[in-house]
Amino acid sequence: MLAVTETGTPPARGSAHQLTIEQLAAQSGMSVRNIRAHQARGLLAPPEVRMRVGYYGPEHVAQLRLIRDLQEEGFNLGGIKRLLEDSHGTAERLLSFKQTLAAPSSAEQPQTLSGADLGRRFRLPPAEGAAVLAEAQRLGVLVPVGEDLYEAPSPSLLAIADEALAGGISLRAALAVLEDIQHHSDSVSRSFVKLFLREVWKPFAQADMPPERWPEIEEAVERLRPVAAQALLTIFQQRLSSQIEGAFSEITRRLSERGA
Repeated sequence: MLAVTETGTPPARGSAHQLTIEQLAAQSGMSVRNIRAHQARGLLAPPEVRMRVGYYGPEHVAQLRLIRDLQEEGFNLGGIKRLLEDSHGTAERLLSFKQTLAAPSSAEQPQTLSGADLGRRFRLPPAEGAAVLAEAQRLGVLVPVGEDLYEAPSPSLLAIADEALAGGISLRAALAVLEDIQHHSDSVSRSFVKLFLREVWKPFAQADMPPERWPEIEEAVERLRPVAAQALLTIFQQRLSSQIEGAFSEITRRLSERGA
């Protein structure tokens, strides 16, 4: 015998549409009010109606989650409707593309350390240890994950700090240089992203984002990361050598003037 729902309506045999609107709200993370509003705007496919009760299925859950994700990415409801009406799955591709862009290229595994571990490792005096840890958190070098516990998303940065200390550079000074590097890296990164948008994305968008060209766009992004990193490293090494040579030339000049 078929089970009867709370509304007194038996679910149809073999139908994937088994969710009431309240159950759909629970699974999708949206309120019933928002679901009804999305239906009124034509953003959500109509339910399967049986005995004047609407039933929803997995595709409705997926649609609502997609709408929510697009809203979180800054799309307004009008833009979302245009994307959902596209027959080439542009909305899904855009979200997947964004996730690919945002994914870190580094294969580093985060490391968790206690405040005591960090204090011993970097020889932090108790009087200034808290301030140094707070600065490291502000710069994203450390992320608090519990009481007196910190995660280092890029442990290699801690290894660099080790080298700085070994070379006679204080941790505070090293963090100050790191902030300067972050600032300049943001500027360089923007230049490469603008280049990609102007030379690759804009022509693609002007062509109405043909589905067959998505792999080409994704490949262009994958190529951009290592090319940008190599260009930055090569130029940095050249400029660092030039700066070191200039600094020591100035030191030599001053020493020669002192001895004159």
